[in-house]
Amino acid sequence: MDSIGMSCIKYLLFLFNLLFAVSGIIIFSVGIMIQQMYSSYSIFIGEKLFTLPFIFIIVGIFIFVVAFFGCCGAIKESNYMLITFAAFLCLIFVLEAAGGIVGFIMKDDINEMLESRMDKSLKEYNGKNIYYAKTWNAVQHDFSCCGVKSYTDWSNIITNGTLPHSCCPQTPLDERCLPEYANKEGCLPAFENALEHNIFLIIAFGISVAVVQFVGVIFACCMSRSIRKCETV
Repeated sequence: MDSIGMSCIKYLLFLFNLLFAVSGIIIFSVGIMIQQMYSSYSIFIGEKLFTLPFIFIIVGIFIFVVAFFGCCGAIKESNYMLITFAAFLCLIFVLEAAGGIVGFIMKDDINEMLESRMDKSLKEYNGKNIYYAKTWNAVQHDFSCCGVKSYTDWSNIITNGTLPHSCCPQTPLDERCLPEYANKEGCLPAFENALEHNIFLIIAFGISVAVVQFVGVIFACCMSRSIRKCETV
């Protein structure tokens, strides 16, 4: 059982699980970061899209726990722990695939969802709920944009010829924001591009982790088979 090949597999599997634990922490952090990043724009984003970061948070925690089983199984050369580890890796792969599918499906619906929610919330800008005004001012400031498709969208909301001050980042606070000084790009394309870019990065990262998991399953199966052979001798 102390053969060179067995020792190499054992320590490679242990090293793999250390990297796997780190990837779990990264996935968990990415999920938290995305959830926090877009929570300020919740009136624009549908509830289904918010399931994506929660899936990553759950998967990140699960990966960290599974990495512990893998490390213990490799060091103790426990056949049962290695089988459990390989089974958990397959389950994690299913969860990641589910997250990737959700992200891919949501990617096609982003434009329609954002346009509908932005149009609706824009009309509530001067309403009783000040959260709409705060959210619009935040997104226009953060993405250097104005209105849904362009600054002209505000003409039906603010009828005195001015715009929200968040449309004019270069205008002093004590001066009015006029159309000639406003950002011309609408917030719909800017926000949509940012969402699609982040979803693409999430899917790419998920695929990379899945490849690493596949390698881990191979190591675990090889070591488990070696252990069974030694136990039958």
